[in-house]
Amino acid sequence: MDITIDALLTGTVRPLGDSGRDSGIDKHPVQERLWLGPEGLGGDEQADRRFHGGPEKALHHYARDHYPAWLDALGERAVLRAPGAFGENLSTTGMTESDVCVGDIYRAGTTLIQVSQARQPCWKLDHRFGCKGMAARVQASGMTGWYYRVLQTGWLAAGDTLSLQERPHPQWPLARVQEILNRRVLDADLLHALADLPELSPNWRALFEKRARAGEVEDWTRRLEGDGAIAPPKESQA
Repeated sequence: MDITIDALLTGTVRPLGDSGRDSGIDKHPVQERLWLGPEGLGGDEQADRRFHGGPEKALHHYARDHYPAWLDALGERAVLRAPGAFGENLSTTGMTESDVCVGDIYRAGTTLIQVSQARQPCWKLDHRFGCKGMAARVQASGMTGWYYRVLQTGWLAAGDTLSLQERPHPQWPLARVQEILNRRVLDADLLHALADLPELSPNWRALFEKRARAGEVEDWTRRLEGDGAIAPPKESQA
């Protein structure tokens, strides 16, 4: 089944709340058609290219299907009133991490894109939502979104459809991969199977290989917590 792209979003680097850091997480819908190159959409920016953007993370997709759950969990948040709350480039309804598999290839507009990995949330979500521990909550929920690499450059616009072309690994939906990653699984056979998956991003393959070799889970503290205190959300400071 084809899925309509409800919103195509980009953002520029700007200060992130009270964090004292810059970020490109503040994405907003654009109406015009955009060129999708090997490293992302024209006009889209990332502040820290070590962890964001690049060929394996050219597009970030987040399911609008998850927004009601976050509203129930967090209460009213201005950031949840429109697509872009999670820094996504693509917003759709009708596909989630349970429906998408590692290596899936989609025709989108005149482009061809391939699922490379799920997202690993970082501390910037805490500042984005004004909610300490938000990154950890997103990780635990499995509602993280996912990334694509670009196999064929071209034009992309809101209203275009995502049409599945190939599914080489139906046994590896992203929800299953996340379960292994985030539930601290140490089953060597599963970890080696993921490390040997050619369509999985090189960083994730290396992560699973290292975990299998070490027999222990990596430390997530710095990624999830960063080094800044989180002020109360503005909506509650009246």
